[in-house]
Amino acid sequence: MGIGQDSHRFSKAKRPLVLGGVEVSKSGGLEGKSDADVVLHSLCNAVSSALGGDSLSTWSDEMCKSGVTDSKEYLKFIVSKASKKNYQIVNASVAVEAKKPRIDLATIKKMKDAISGILSISSDSVGITFTSGEGLTAFGKGLGIQSISQVLLCQK
Repeated sequence: MGIGQDSHRFSKAKRPLVLGGVEVSKSGGLEGKSDADVVLHSLCNAVSSALGGDSLSTWSDEMCKSGVTDSKEYLKFIVSKASKKNYQIVNASVAVEAKKPRIDLATIKKMKDAISGILSISSDSVGITFTSGEGLTAFGKGLGIQSISQVLLCQK
């Protein structure tokens, strides 16, 4: 079992907002070297944690320097590492805190489909919840987005 977290502030530059491997909007993106997909980054950290590994930046920074900025590739990398260690992902749970944007159910379904495809599990085994944070944290005040993920792995 592994838990992962990631957060990014909103960018002042016009960047697309990518969450869960899905472009949510053409603007309102997050600051980062990559596409700054906090959902996939937190999942990467969760899988790495379950394997006894390190945080995302210890291996994704090199990928980013070589031109890989799509966070789906980071998740594929760590899932491949899990597979080589004879593990498979059984379930993934993602909690996102953000005042904005409001994400509709159709977009959440696209995220679940994208994530489940990479993890090689059913989309019914991927849970994604969103909360506004009620203005209590920087994320609830609309300064950025935070994602916390948990994954369950089992031996193949």
